Amino acid sequence: MDRLDALKSIAAQAIRGELSFPTNVDATLKLQRALNDPDCHADAAARLVQAEPLLAARTVAIANSVTYNRAGNDVTNVRAAVQRVGFRTLGALAASVIVRQLSSEITDPVLRTKADQLWRHSAHVAALAQVIARRVSFVDPETAMFAGIVHEVGGFYLLSRAHDYPGLLEGGAEDWLEHGEVAIGRGVLLKLGVPAPVMGAIEAMWNGMRALPPETLGDTLLLANDLSPAQSPLLERPGATSVQAAATIDFAVGDGTLARIMEESAEEVQSLTSALL
Repeated sequence: MDRLDALKSIAAQAIRGELSFPTNVDATLKLQRALNDPDCHADAAARLVQAEPLLAARTVAIANSVTYNRAGNDVTNVRAAVQRVGFRTLGALAASVIVRQLSSEITDPVLRTKADQLWRHSAHVAALAQVIARRVSFVDPETAMFAGIVHEVGGFYLLSRAHDYPGLLEGGAEDWLEHGEVAIGRGVLLKLGVPAPVMGAIEAMWNGMRALPPETLGDTLLLANDLSPAQSPLLERPGATSVQAAATIDFAVGDGTLARIMEESAEEVQSLTSALL
């Protein structure tokens, strides 16, 4: 099977819902569903989080980030962290663990490097989206962070399958854009039970449609993607804003500007990014 046929085959499987996940992903999916149960209370959530060491560590780190710890009072246990960040942020953090687990079994050093770079990109976009949502577009910040975490989940899935298809990633970005990104991305997002508003925002990113200043969740995600200092290793989207051009994006926001807001929020973005990494 040649490279392009392999990509089309993986995409067709994703469309049919025939996805091959590592066993630890299935376990975290069950945990995520339990956390989403309206009858799940803080004590029960804390016990569930403690059973997943990576999620527990990430929850405490986020709780102590600048965004969630403005008084500077660090928490040192999972229960206090869960109470501080809330269930919606906890759901986003569970998603971040799932995304990382998709590439957990990659042993090839080249693929491992790509997966690590893709996660750095995702973490930067998630942190930027949270801040942009709260201070610029005024959409829900927790939903924006969640969208940033999962917006490249199809890419992680592709990397997780690449060892089965030698040469899969040797083509250009055009093949991924035309034959893989949307089909595989949709398939994995549906498997993860991603809510419709987030799906819509990611679809908008795939289409490259946005307004400046940002008004919607999709606009917010696209702007965060453009502003991210860490780029995706899988593609350079046609018409995408270059790193140099992104530095010049600016517009009025109330009595200030985007540039001023991003300068003021730099520590916050760095703190959130570090907590996700």
